[in-house]
Amino acid sequence: MSFTADWLALREPYDFSARNRDVVAAAAQNVAGQPSISIVDLACGTGATLRALAPHLGPRQLWRLVDNDLGLLARAAGSDWPAGISVTTTPVDLSHDLEAALDGAVDLVTTSALLDLVSAEWLERFVVEIAARRLPVHAALTYDGRVVLEPSHPFDAAVISRVNRHQRLDKGFGPALGPAAAATAIAQFEGVGYQVVHGAADWVFAAHDRQIQNEVLVGWATAARDLGELPPQIVDWLTRRRELVAAGVSTMRVGHVVFFARPIGAR
Repeated sequence: MSFTADWLALREPYDFSARNRDVVAAAAQNVAGQPSISIVDLACGTGATLRALAPHLGPRQLWRLVDNDLGLLARAAGSDWPAGISVTTTPVDLSHDLEAALDGAVDLVTTSALLDLVSAEWLERFVVEIAARRLPVHAALTYDGRVVLEPSHPFDAAVISRVNRHQRLDKGFGPALGPAAAATAIAQFEGVGYQVVHGAADWVFAAHDRQIQNEVLVGWATAARDLGELPPQIVDWLTRRRELVAAGVSTMRVGHVVFFARPIGAR
């Protein structure tokens, strides 16, 4: 599954604000003092994870950005990165070639907005491959199904329920874990002897954040429609919610989880 560059650019400031300082600090502490570090970023998009984490990770960083979207990789490769940061891009279909993405010298694996798209089988494979290499992982922005919309609407719960059902459809990795992904991943890493630090990393949209609110609302309505048997109330719901956005009175919180997992006994 891939996302457009425009959508990634729109969400990046909110992703950045949502990043959990304590979890970032745990990841940074794990590599502190190393003269250089090698990071593999899975499903990198245009490089947002690099932009968010690089200021915390030391003076010399070697980033390998991995994605299956050649257009997004080209944008990432063409970015002007700060001094001390070396970037290579690698096209990989993570649904089939995860192991290839993890090969070579790696001090840290990162990913953002990926785990809620993958299947239980793929996640288990991911944990096994990571643990076999004893690699630390920083996994950010995994949607967990929590949504708060203000002002509320009587049909909010019905729409979010359908959205969360849609999140479990196949996103290119098999039937997706959706909102269960973060809790499942944390439990699996703990089960293979990893220490895990985790916390909330919620999107918070204020009343003036009209563009992204509208994009999210339309996306949710589309997801609800894709399930079939579309209740006519969804059209009314979307119309009313967009009216609230236009009036400058709508706020949204969309729940995400971030975690840092490292093998016990490692730095």
